[in-house]
Amino acid sequence: MEDIAVVILNYNGRNYLEQFLPTLLSYSKPSRVIVADNKSTDDSVPYLQKVFPEVELILLDENYGYAGGYNEALKQIESKYFLLINSDIEVTPNWIKPMYDLLEANPNIASVQPKILAYHNKDTFEHAGAAGGFLDWLGYPFCRGRVFEEVEKDEGQYDDPVQIFWATGACFLIRSKIFFEAGQFDSDFFAHMEEIDLCWRINALGHEIHYEPKSIVYHVGGGTLAASNPWKTELNFRNGLIMLYKNLPFNQWIYKIPFRITLDLVAALKFLADKKPGHAKAVLKAFFQFIGTIGTTDKKRRNNQPKIGNKQFRHSDKLLIWQHFLKGKKKYSEL
Repeated sequence: MEDIAVVILNYNGRNYLEQFLPTLLSYSKPSRVIVADNKSTDDSVPYLQKVFPEVELILLDENYGYAGGYNEALKQIESKYFLLINSDIEVTPNWIKPMYDLLEANPNIASVQPKILAYHNKDTFEHAGAAGGFLDWLGYPFCRGRVFEEVEKDEGQYDDPVQIFWATGACFLIRSKIFFEAGQFDSDFFAHMEEIDLCWRINALGHEIHYEPKSIVYHVGGGTLAASNPWKTELNFRNGLIMLYKNLPFNQWIYKIPFRITLDLVAALKFLADKKPGHAKAVLKAFFQFIGTIGTTDKKRRNNQPKIGNKQFRHSDKLLIWQHFLKGKKKYSEL
């Protein structure tokens, strides 16, 4: 596994590096371990230089966010595979090899994610990725093991390796050649949904994305941007709309996006009802930001369409909001 570069994008995550980097170094041999620092303002860099001199460091000149930060870092790394992992993840023995073996044995598989469990509740799936991701009919993301905010206990129900639509940005292994061939992350996303957008393009190129349950990691979640932060809501809603406009063919986005915007506005009303005015405002800001990006996004969409056309991918044909909120279905297996 010397042809793997394990890359952590760090921004003010000194405490997580101190907590999780020793185990990661121990369990990742003989892969390279690289920390790309997104212009942290804490003491992450001097700490790494002093305590972990064996770790390769890439120092970025500004905070490019998740998408831009990884783009800037990965173009400086030569390796057959990139293994991207958040700083707030605890790895386990043999966490890399099952994913690596899957890619080595199957040249059509471009990327693979491990089983993502919650660090603070280790028998439960973690929100960001769980047991592999999909999109519903309107492009709302969900996972085996997580539907909206409902997460399941891990009882072995998703211990089968399967093809998925998207792999979580919290931790996934990808062929470097395909990362660049698919166009890297969209740096305009800054953070959130960029991995789904990338996976959409990877699928469009005819490659597969898989989930490997023999690889297990534990994710704290919200290490850089907490779910309580309205900016996270804004990024998720804005980027979700941008992703649909970029990737859906005209005969789908022309009616799906207005439908999606309507439901997003309903979500804003729910935030108000739940006394979360900051999140309601974030949804509205996301809409107006999406409108403001249409010119730029349209150029990207035109570049995508020759590859995507009217292909159908591993989307669910069900409307997740209907299934979850009106029919009361809480688990992936119930959808």
